[in-house]
Amino acid sequence: MSITQTSREMALDGSPRGKHPRYLPSRVLNRTAVLAAAVVILFAVSVLLGSYTVTIPDFFKIVIAHLTGGDKIPGASFIVMENKLPRAVIGTMIGVAFGLAGALFQTMLRNPLASPDVIGISYGASAAAVIAIVIFGASGAVVSGAALAGALAVAALIYAISTGGAIRGTSRGNAAGNRLVLAGVGIAAALHAVVNFLMTRADIRTAADALVWLNGSLNSANWDRAGVLFLALVVLVPAVAVIAGPLRILELGDDAAAGLGIRVNAARLSLVIIAVTLAAVATAAAGPVSFVAFLAGPIARRFTGKASLPASALVGALIVLAADYFAANLAPLLLDGTVLPVGVITGALGAPFLLWLLVTANRKDA
Repeated sequence: MSITQTSREMALDGSPRGKHPRYLPSRVLNRTAVLAAAVVILFAVSVLLGSYTVTIPDFFKIVIAHLTGGDKIPGASFIVMENKLPRAVIGTMIGVAFGLAGALFQTMLRNPLASPDVIGISYGASAAAVIAIVIFGASGAVVSGAALAGALAVAALIYAISTGGAIRGTSRGNAAGNRLVLAGVGIAAALHAVVNFLMTRADIRTAADALVWLNGSLNSANWDRAGVLFLALVVLVPAVAVIAGPLRILELGDDAAAGLGIRVNAARLSLVIIAVTLAAVATAAAGPVSFVAFLAGPIARRFTGKASLPASALVGALIVLAADYFAANLAPLLLDGTVLPVGVITGALGAPFLLWLLVTANRKDA
């Protein structure tokens, strides 16, 4: 999309032409509030309902007893505090992280296909985690650390390839959207082959453990992982708020952004670092939950009528919570007791959405 075309479609405040700018912010705010309320409701459903139901009074009794060391309700206290609640908390946080990461990439590159799981960053985490599991026999925090390091290393490689290795303040050094996506897809294919090779060489038990991680799962959710993820988001979410201003200007194109005083290379590098770190910490906590980052941004844009980072974060949380509730509570009823990893459900949602997005894009271009 050219700068001229972009300026025709967007008003000066970033709102689409044809919609009065005074009314659009209120619409976005109202619909974002609806998404926030939906996240709260679905969070409560995940904790209170399911295979083991808990009443609201009992839930508060359990939490208060856990915090104060009071009398616990046998069985219920363990199920809520060690299973349901940390699972819902981590599900919400990884949804927020994936949603923000996907929206940052898609907005920065002006490409709806640019998300961490499409351009290869999640594959970097997967390859590193499988190497740790299959070759070194690692588990737990070591696998999470390997996944984090793998995602960051692959992201650095993709960025270096996409910039042509010549960041010297010229346009040649810009991480052009198409080049970054193509570089990511190529590296993802190579890493996918590495993962498949390692899986064929592993014994059946090790391969099963690696497969569960590769699909993305909240079954191993605990308070230690929740604490690490929370601390990461405490740092990263304010960083997203700081970089949101330059992000909106970058949508106009590199030349227009530079003319408005934005240091394009530095701003884009900061955005990439923040988005990659968001995706990496979420992947390290629960595995590569596929298509959440890809789905959140476009769904939020269609619901609110405008690209919105808060709405994307909330949609990401909704997708993960809904998919995990279905996988843990409804899928066993349909599949003779089989509990599915959350990534299987999000993958089933993402594939048809990707095809629909491609079909609608082709119709617009025709």
